[in-house]
Amino acid sequence: MKLISSDPDIASLIQKEAKRQRNVLEMIPSENYASRAVREAVGSVLMNKYAEGQTEARYYQGNSVIDEVETLCKTRALFLFGLDETEWGVNVQALSGSPANLAVLNAALPLGETIMAMYLPDGGHLSHGWHIGNKRITMASKIWNICFYYVDKETRVFDYDAILTQAIHDKPKLIISGGTAYPREIDHKHMGEIASKVGAYYLADIAHEAGLVAAGVNTSPFPYADFVTMTTHKTLRGPRGAMIFTRRKPINRKANIDDMSTRIDRSVFPAIQGGPHEHTIAGIAVALGEAKTTEFKKYSRQIIANAKLLAGLFLKNGYDVVSGGTDKHLVLVDLRNGRISATIAAQALEYAHIVINKNTVPNDTGTSVYPSGIRFGTPAVTTRGMKEKEMKQIAGWMFEVLHLASRYRLPDDTKERKLFIKKLYPTLRNIKRIKQITYEVTSLCGKFPVP
Repeated sequence: MKLISSDPDIASLIQKEAKRQRNVLEMIPSENYASRAVREAVGSVLMNKYAEGQTEARYYQGNSVIDEVETLCKTRALFLFGLDETEWGVNVQALSGSPANLAVLNAALPLGETIMAMYLPDGGHLSHGWHIGNKRITMASKIWNICFYYVDKETRVFDYDAILTQAIHDKPKLIISGGTAYPREIDHKHMGEIASKVGAYYLADIAHEAGLVAAGVNTSPFPYADFVTMTTHKTLRGPRGAMIFTRRKPINRKANIDDMSTRIDRSVFPAIQGGPHEHTIAGIAVALGEAKTTEFKKYSRQIIANAKLLAGLFLKNGYDVVSGGTDKHLVLVDLRNGRISATIAAQALEYAHIVINKNTVPNDTGTSVYPSGIRFGTPAVTTRGMKEKEMKQIAGWMFEVLHLASRYRLPDDTKERKLFIKKLYPTLRNIKRIKQITYEVTSLCGKFPVP
């Protein structure tokens, strides 16, 4: 029985979301459109099978075909990133990026060891052990001792000499790079050298840049890292999942380990999760195949070209673009110099069908709920075929909406803010020019279909 007949309520909501995705400019950097082929694999009969364990070592019977699916996915993953299977192993079972990172920490470190990670408001990620003083926010911060490194306060990019000095002082056993809002390329060679000097493992989390690394338009961390984790749904344009690449013999720490990759597999299952989602793994395999094409490489170059153009246009129009630009798929803008509330700006832009997100920025005086910046990116709009011409049009709309948003100021008191926002949002939605931009955006979207 078809969904529309068996459950019209859910069918209607799915159709509603499909319409929304067609009619908006999706510019959250961590979102993208998977191909029809990827979606077909994820929605296949593979979701019916339980497959605890690794290939040819399952705890359930009936997994001969599943083993072939997972083996093919792992083979494609190693091939895409140019890795030798005698030197690297890959786990494709982790359900998402955060459990993938947790699996690495669990496999590599005893409880209570020191980890050095990027500070969250500077662009880091929650799963790397975010805490605020003694308030332990994420699981990693409750299990290990997390210290943070920061961007330079003036340049808002990494000072690798400062990171080395801190590493020598803090003596971490593992150093993590990568984050959600750092617009510049990370110097993986330098980070690997820092890890080696202090006897630490180096984990490169390239969740955001995975597709760009695969296409050769961002630097690869593989020559310098012991572990590389990534999600599969951002620039890699696959389903929501994750992969963990592990150097079988770590280079940055002397460890009596026969095969670190085996420890990672055991950390994923049975330590953290149960049976893998083989339908998702099949979708990842399809996306990995697509990422080897000439079209994907061309697409990845266009992602960066589009992002660089947007960053340049914002700079030209007087906005404070963090780090002065971008090297990849995302742009981070600090709105404080225009006295614009990021919370109001993000909502106003959504009403105009331009979907971005509010975000913390370096040296932020705000909070995670009411931060000072906005973050936007180009993977999804580039998937639709938009190029420089469209980026100029989009930037123009964004400038208009941000100007309109600048008319409103959030109260300082938290309780007053909530009431103010509740009353303000209907006003924003009904601003005549925002309504007009909504129609103009929808018209543009109609010329660039989603996959």
